[in-house]
This record gives sequence, C-alpha cells and structure tokens, in this order.
Amino acid sequence: MESEENLFNVFLLLLIGSHFTVVGPSAPEQDWQVYSSAQDSEGRCVCTVVAPQQTVCSRDARTKQLRQLLEKVQNMSQSIEVLDQRTQRDLQFVEKMEIQVKGLENKFKQVEDGHESNSAKQYKSIKAKMEELRPLIPVLEAYKADALLVRQFKEEAANVTELLGSLQEQLGGLDYQEVHSRVLNLEDRLRACMQRLACGKLTGISEPITIKTSGSRFGSWMTDPLAAAGDNRVWYMDGYHNNRFVREYPSMYDFMTTDNFTSHRLPHPWSGTGQVVYNGSIYFNKFQSHTIIKFDFSTSLISRSRQLDFAGYNNMYHYSWGGHSDIDLMVDEGGLWAVYATNQNAGNIVLSQLNPNTLQIIRSWTTNHPKRSAGEAFMICGTLYVTNGYSGGTKVYYAYSTNSSTYEYIDIPLTNKYSHLSMLDYNPRDRALYAWNNGHQVLYNVTLYHIIQ
Repeated sequence: MESEENLFNVFLLLLIGSHFTVVGPSAPEQDWQVYSSAQDSEGRCVCTVVAPQQTVCSRDARTKQLRQLLEKVQNMSQSIEVLDQRTQRDLQFVEKMEIQVKGLENKFKQVEDGHESNSAKQYKSIKAKMEELRPLIPVLEAYKADALLVRQFKEEAANVTELLGSLQEQLGGLDYQEVHSRVLNLEDRLRACMQRLACGKLTGISEPITIKTSGSRFGSWMTDPLAAAGDNRVWYMDGYHNNRFVREYPSMYDFMTTDNFTSHRLPHPWSGTGQVVYNGSIYFNKFQSHTIIKFDFSTSLISRSRQLDFAGYNNMYHYSWGGHSDIDLMVDEGGLWAVYATNQNAGNIVLSQLNPNTLQIIRSWTTNHPKRSAGEAFMICGTLYVTNGYSGGTKVYYAYSTNSSTYEYIDIPLTNKYSHLSMLDYNPRDRALYAWNNGHQVLYNVTLYHIIQ
C-alpha cells in the first residue's frame, strides 16, 4: 500500500501495566510484526508501528488476484462494448438482407402468376438479385460468430463476478480506500505520540523484517529522518567502494516491488557503507580519504566538504568485516554523528557530533572500545551501541552514553538472519534499524525505555 504511499500499515498499541490493548486487526493468524515502538518510564504508553505479513494489503497474493480479476472484468467489458458495436453494424446488413429476401420472394410470386413470355425476363431479374445477396452470406456468418462470442464473454463475466464476490468474502469485505484512509490516520496519531515521548534506552530489538533482496553482499539503504510528511523516498547504495551512483526510489512500495528509481551520480566514489541521507543531502566518506562530503540532491552539487582530522581511513580502522568501513556517519534524535578511530586513541572508537551545515566537530568523545573489534554500530538518543560481530550469533553488547561520558556492557540479541551485516543504522523518524544483511535489505524494530521529564 503506498503512502505516497507509506508502505507499512500503521497501528497503535497501548500498554496498560503488562497488558496490550490493540486498535486495529491483530488476529493471531495475521501474524502482525512490530516495526517500531516507544515507551514511557512507567509503562503507560507504547507507540508501535506494525507491518503485516505478506498475506495482507497490496502485497497480499489474494488481493493481487482480486485486482487482476477486476482488471479482467474491465477488459472484458471493453471487449463486449466493441463486439456490441460490431453486431449493431452487421445488423444493418442483416436488415438489408431481409428486405432483399422479401423482394426475392415477391419476384418468385410474380413468376408463378405471370405469363410464360415474361419468364425469361423474370428469371434474369432473380439471378441479379441473388448476386446482390451473395456477399451478405459471410457477413451473416460473422454476425453469428460475434453473437456467440458475446454470449461467451457474458458467461465468463458472470463467472468472474462470482469469484470476485467469493474473494471479497475471504478478505472480509474491506474497502481499499477506507483501509488506506484508516492507515494514514493511525500513522499520524502514531507519529504524534512518538514525538511527545522523550529519548530512551535501548531494551530490545525485534526479529528482522526483510524488505527486499537485491545488490551485492555489501551496501547501504536508508530514508531521510527529516523528510517532510508524505516524503517516503528510499535511497540505495550498492557496494562499499568504487561506486558513485545512488538510487532514489519514490516510496518504500516502489523500492519493494519495482525498478522505478532515479539515479544520482556523486562527484566522488564513496568509501564503506556509513552513508546517511539527512535533510535532503547525503553525507559520505570520500573514497581513500578522511574527507566527509555533503552532497545536495536538489542541486546535484557539493554544498560542503571537510577533513575529519586524524581519522583513520583506507582500511586502517575498519569494522571487523572490513570493507573500508573506517568512518561511519549516522543520525539520531540529536543530529549528525561520525564514528571512527585515531592513532591518538590507540585505534579505539572516537565519537564526534557534527554540525550538519558546516561539518565542523561540535564535540568529541573517546571510548575504550577497539574499532576493529566492533561488528557494526549505531546511535540512539545520544548513546552509541556496538555489536560484538557481523556474522553468526550477534548481539549488541557495548553502549557508550555521550550524556554521561560513561559506558556499560549490555546483552541485547540481534537476529542475524542472513549471516553478514555490513550496515546497521538507526532512523529516529521511524524508530527502526535499517540493515544490509548479505544482499538483503532488512528492518528491525527497537524498543526504548523512555524517561519522561
């Protein structure tokens, strides 16, 4: 379902104590999957985006069949209209033929009643009349065939109508426009609820939701957390080096189901998979350098570039999976961040908050976590979360808070469904993790424990 079209159906779940009250369908057989959530400090409110399984909405096989049948009925209606026009045209010939046949009958009557001297003349006239009738014979046959075809189409239309009625009963008689309107209304309510909630601590990560399977083993994909309402474009970057082309898909639905995209050519190839789209621009690490570039999609120009002093690059301090992942740019509720390592910090992670307009460092924090030992990392509410690896059994096990300049070891499982994570980034608008997992584009829900001031 498009939102321009926001692909995911959105519903609110209200948590009261330890019980859920569900607004909208949530029958067990529908297998609703959590897409994003938030919670206050006393457990009174949870805002959750849920995405249905593949048997619901526009990507439902039954709904697709229903639409195909509707198109078939429409096509048949058009065909019947054309046939009707043809039969009306041919009917004029038939009527003319009837008149001529009656004239022929009269001629025979005259022959029977006439004198013998007139017989030759009468038969000659009859022969001429028969010659006039001969071309009407194939027209009559075609008319009969068309009439038969019209009847067959009418029978098929009746059968299809019966099938449509049956499918509508199976789907619960839901009206597409009505459901779509309800989805948009619930989505607005969800975002309003989420905006009222303050930042929180990561307490859980859901099972992955596979959005698409495409591209190579490494890459990145994202949406703009500062995009205007209704702007659900998806940005897609395949590979980790020697590539300059960014795909822009109009919506999540287009990304999932079509090859409808616009290609943007960057002035320089990127390095790693740590790119981020933020407020209409893409921020990326220029290949084989510690230069960060801000590229404006609306003008197709570099609006700012700056070197990240002392940052390792060219596979000096990459994540454990390699791939020139030395500099990882990311966004959270607080803005734009860069994660990297320096010789001065003994190859351990350095975390810097950047001014998104000038790319100047606002403030930096040094951690005690070796960059090369980190599988992937992401920021949520000013806290850096680090995974213990990129393949096999994976979990988030290290957290560094910029608010308190302290760290802790945690244990939050992360299902690594396709066994090779090469990108993991948080989107504060969706409150979800975007991941590139061995050629699969994946989403994870995050559960945050919120402190309401």
